[in-house]
Amino acid sequence: MRRPLAVTRRTALLGGAALLAGCAAGGPPHPRELVLATGPPGAVFREIGAALADALGRRLPDTRVVARPTAASADNLRLLREGGAHIGFSSLDAAVGGGGRPPGGLGALGRVYDSFLHLAVADDAPVTRCADLAGRRVSFGADGSGTEFTVERLARLTGLDADAVLLDQAESADALAAGRIDAMFSLTGVPTPALTRLAEDRPVRLVDLRAEADRLADAHPGPYVPATVPATAYPGVAATPTVAVPNLLLARSDLPAETARVVTETVFTASGAIAADRPEAAHINVRTGIATGPVPLHPGAEAWFRDQKS
Repeated sequence: MRRPLAVTRRTALLGGAALLAGCAAGGPPHPRELVLATGPPGAVFREIGAALADALGRRLPDTRVVARPTAASADNLRLLREGGAHIGFSSLDAAVGGGGRPPGGLGALGRVYDSFLHLAVADDAPVTRCADLAGRRVSFGADGSGTEFTVERLARLTGLDADAVLLDQAESADALAAGRIDAMFSLTGVPTPALTRLAEDRPVRLVDLRAEADRLADAHPGPYVPATVPATAYPGVAATPTVAVPNLLLARSDLPAETARVVTETVFTASGAIAADRPEAAHINVRTGIATGPVPLHPGAEAWFRDQKS
């Protein structure tokens, strides 16, 4: 059973025509406003998105670059399709959906970094495996997030029957610390700010998800890879097996090729500066950036990657 808890959607849609003003043939090469759909409080998408928006603002001085807070992957995909954003982050599994097919009307600007599925509990909690969550109050992530998408998929595979609530990462960490929930899932980069703050304040641990990683990879080949959250990720938290999912930066297909090219170049050439206070951004690199799975590259991104080989 899933019940929303304190869920609000603050994202206001912009009209598609107004958002893409200036992108028509014969217009200026870049839109007057470039909206980047990011993520919720305490999430890596939000942190990296803000840094990328700053970098793009310097590269596109005549364009107003907006980093828009969202619930993350599923919300970002909706905004992109409806014209509420030009570019946005998404986990690969959410992007291709249940059919494993590339999303219509969207192209990839590149693979950025991988997210790891965290299942965090208080250190003294009687939860040592995913099945122990049955009947317990558990955050499945924000409504419209990649966390919710992946955990709902996992619950269907395993028959997990938790008392699920929908909270973003910061809300989940606060609720776990206060004892209002028994556990929290979070599909996010390592380390993620909300979990770092939680681990600094009180003893927590991550639950081993190696069996769940195998179930996801067997049932949905492609986006799921067994991985380990390293012991260096969070204070006092041991290395823990889990599953990793690639993240993509996506763009609407009607985004001008030159704008897509500039965004792609900025992502992969400014990653060092973006990673200064965000360790997960250090994994952004050209070698893996082109590995976007079944999602095709946007023509502007494809042109930039092609030039890097010449």
